[in-house]
Amino acid sequence: MKIALGSDHAGFSLKKEIIKHLEEKGMEIKDFGTYTEDSCDYPDFALKVAEEVSAQNFELGILVCGTGIGISIAANKVPGIRAAACTDTFAAHACREHNNANILAIGERIVGTGLALDIVDTFLNSKFEGGRHQRRIDKITEIEKKYK
Repeated sequence: MKIALGSDHAGFSLKKEIIKHLEEKGMEIKDFGTYTEDSCDYPDFALKVAEEVSAQNFELGILVCGTGIGISIAANKVPGIRAAACTDTFAAHACREHNNANILAIGERIVGTGLALDIVDTFLNSKFEGGRHQRRIDKITEIEKKYK
């Protein structure tokens, strides 16, 4: 599985832990920055990861900022992206199974490392159920087309 990752300065430390965790599992990953704890703007990294996932260069993406909220909002501006900010494993599997989320967003200031790694594993191991949920995803796609 190919995973695109990105963070701002507030998510940098947790992103490093996630990268280590995924590399230990043999996942193919690419880090799109930031590469330091120097102050930076999360939309820059959300855009890089979202564009790569939208173009299907990567199967899924993971973004980290202070709360997971701002970076997910920015990523969701890219057509075809369904980024979900998750603070627990239930949300992580539900967003994949019901919403076909393709980017996970986590907040380093909200979620501890142990729980964050559980959320990542849950997100990556969950699959879209389709069925009645596909109709809803199709409606989201129609909204994107309307405003594109």
